[in-house]
Amino acid sequence: MKGDVVLRAVGVTKFFPVKTSFGKTPMVVKAVDGVTLKLIEGETYGLVGETGCGKSTLGRTLIKLIEPTDGSISINGVDVTRMTEKEMRPYRKTVQMVFQDPYTSLNPRKRVGDALVEVLTIHHLSKREDRIDVAMKILAKVGLRPEHFYRYPHEFSGGQRQRIGLARALILNPAIVICDEPVSALDVSIQSQIINLLQDLQEQDRLTYLFIAHDMSVVKYISDRIGVMYLGHIVEEAETEALFKNTLHPYTQTLLSAVPKTDPYSTRKRIILQGDVPSPLNPPSGCVFHTRCPYAMKACTSLIPVLKNMGENHRVACLRYDPDLSTLA
Repeated sequence: MKGDVVLRAVGVTKFFPVKTSFGKTPMVVKAVDGVTLKLIEGETYGLVGETGCGKSTLGRTLIKLIEPTDGSISINGVDVTRMTEKEMRPYRKTVQMVFQDPYTSLNPRKRVGDALVEVLTIHHLSKREDRIDVAMKILAKVGLRPEHFYRYPHEFSGGQRQRIGLARALILNPAIVICDEPVSALDVSIQSQIINLLQDLQEQDRLTYLFIAHDMSVVKYISDRIGVMYLGHIVEEAETEALFKNTLHPYTQTLLSAVPKTDPYSTRKRIILQGDVPSPLNPPSGCVFHTRCPYAMKACTSLIPVLKNMGENHRVACLRYDPDLSTLA
């Protein structure tokens, strides 16, 4: 562990109501269902899972861009779960977010410099006459030139726009940055530049990252700890080296088997899951993964597994590792 806990989520749930016909039972999309995690000062926590598992929704819920349905969220020991927008504003400077598509998150009618100065104005930071200088400095910090201050978002490449998104997050000097798939839409060479930039900035400012991605190789490179998410649940969590060395959950094993092999003599086999991902409108009973799990037992259809500590900060939610149930067929 690198330091103190800077963000803690306990039993965080986010359900979205779905409109139904008159007389029908109301339905909800269970996007995030009882997630508990913590972020340690100075670390990078990688959150990985396939599309639709609830990663981005969890990130937006932790920053309170969307309100949680249940559970609690604490920032530096202060519970912010039920805070109003006005009460939450001081904590906006502590936790910021970098979005997957910076082009849609940037105002196409605003010059980049104006967008950065606007952030300082909203939070009443720096003297009015100094705000342009502050914006120039943050652009330089993320590898952009002074003339970029006067350009519009459409005049930049994807990698440059992601740097702008990062500059907008860092201009408030946050302690925590939630990175929502910040490199998934970029070329591989640009991905490495952005990842190296994130690591350099983390070392300079002791930032804490929640790095959301679906690429296991990227997550392995940048993360200190990894949480694996499936259908709104964390199914496995461990330090990066331990997770790749001793993968426990069948879903995590499937994700790792899909990582391209660099060794032509590797004997690792690709695991192909049967069936489709269940709908979050009607998730399976018991273990949410049992409909696709090659090791599913009868108990998996009715019992909900909880994250069980397997030693060395390695936790897994799987009934196969429950000594009272692992021998059942």
